[in-house]
Amino acid sequence: MSRRFRGIPLEWETDSDEFEYLPLRLPREVTRVSASLRLALQAEFGGWELSRVRLYTDGSRRILLRRRKTAHHIPAPGI
Repeated sequence: MSRRFRGIPLEWETDSDEFEYLPLRLPREVTRVSASLRLALQAEFGGWELSRVRLYTDGSRRILLRRRKTAHHIPAPGI
């Protein structure tokens, strides 16, 4: 699957032996406070950290989360 199809900008590096990455898209209707709260919950309970954020002129956001690869599986966020 190409990176463009997954919604990741081409200049965002996602190939790593140390980290796994998860791209997210938040629509423009999601407020900054709500987006911050959602991402904080994923960081707290899923082990994800914020890697990149891109805000578009229409108000939508593309977000790239990352976390260290582990031997046990933690499910991806459902936001």
